Amino acid sequence: MECVPNFSEGRDKEKIEKIVECFRGKDGVKLLDYSSDADHNRSVITVVGEPEALKAAVIEAVGKAVELIDMTKHSGQHPRMGAVDVVPFIPIKNVSMDEAVALSKEVAETVGEKYNLPAFLYEKSASAPHRENLAAVRKGEFEGMAEKIKQDEWKPDFGPAEQHPTAGTVAIGARMPLVAYNVNLNTSDLSIAEAIAKKVRFIGGGLRYCKGMGVALEERGITQVSMNLTDYTKTAIYRAHEMVRMEAQRYGVSVVGAEIIGLVPMEALVDTAAYYLGLENFSMSQVLEAKLME
Repeated sequence: MECVPNFSEGRDKEKIEKIVECFRGKDGVKLLDYSSDADHNRSVITVVGEPEALKAAVIEAVGKAVELIDMTKHSGQHPRMGAVDVVPFIPIKNVSMDEAVALSKEVAETVGEKYNLPAFLYEKSASAPHRENLAAVRKGEFEGMAEKIKQDEWKPDFGPAEQHPTAGTVAIGARMPLVAYNVNLNTSDLSIAEAIAKKVRFIGGGLRYCKGMGVALEERGITQVSMNLTDYTKTAIYRAHEMVRMEAQRYGVSVVGAEIIGLVPMEALVDTAAYYLGLENFSMSQVLEAKLME
């Protein structure tokens, strides 16, 4: 099982390391990657492990984040509703989506009881259709959640029906692997990045499995179209990249770089490489590393 928890801290290295430490040196758990962004003020950790060992490590990390992160003092470019903003579980090998859903519910129930942290189930774990989309759950963010959580349709699945005063709320669920892909633009005008994101994302009439938003990278004096590709087999990285480039042209703006946050399936990169190189009839079976893993 894989887990990619997102924490609302991307600037204080000491706090980030204390949270990451919860995943180090644990039997049955392997820390694969972690990255932080000061503009987003967010850290993304990628771990894999056996379900029970992974569950224990995630619960420990949630507790550490609740202890260290004060959302009343938090600001950043990325939408967020809690110290631990979202905790997705992804079945990778020899586990099913149903098992990932069951694990997400166990974690949500435990953190709700142990840390008095309201927990919403989302994606495949959602308890109602209107809770499947993370953006819908998170709408209002930390500042608006205190009132939102009082509404019957937004009562937490686990934990108290009252926002934690400093840690906010958390969304926990099971989903497919996604690709967090960001495209940087040579403009400091955030309205341009936001307009492009609106055209590219599915809700704005864009790519079916793409969520997107405009972000200001203030330290670099540029902006970014930040995207989540929720099914890379149907909305490829190259398709998202080229659509951003195409929409940017109308504003006289150029793409100056791109980045992937966290880990990415090899197939997603191979598909994109095959497109840009114009490879004919290329398949994963021709990738040396993939062949060695068979």
